[in-house]
Amino acid sequence: EVQLVESGGGLVQAGGSLRLSCAASGFTFDNYAIGWFRQAPGKERERISCMSTGDSNTIYAGSAKGRFSMSGDNAKNTVYLQMNSLKPEDTAIYYCASGRGFLIWGQGTQVTVSS
Repeated sequence: EVQLVESGGGLVQAGGSLRLSCAASGFTFDNYAIGWFRQAPGKERERISCMSTGDSNTIYAGSAKGRFSMSGDNAKNTVYLQMNSLKPEDTAIYYCASGRGFLIWGQGTQVTVSS
């Protein structure tokens, strides 16, 4: 079965850090770009970061630059999102997505940042 499973979300105070994980099964990240997205209540889904295949070049949304860092572990078929200096406005459900046209999505993990 092809699936993505996110983990690592939780409640953290402003200024704190979290590391999210996204584990893939049924396929490998080698063949597809991988992205982290988030959606806050009442807001549109936002792409936070995207890592391309091959050269692992990563791009970040302006809201994530300088605070978030995406990395991957091919041996574990897992990607990570290290989030530092978290702000209340980072509160959202975070998803990872991959596959052709980002058709494969995880179930999401809740991140709540308290002020």
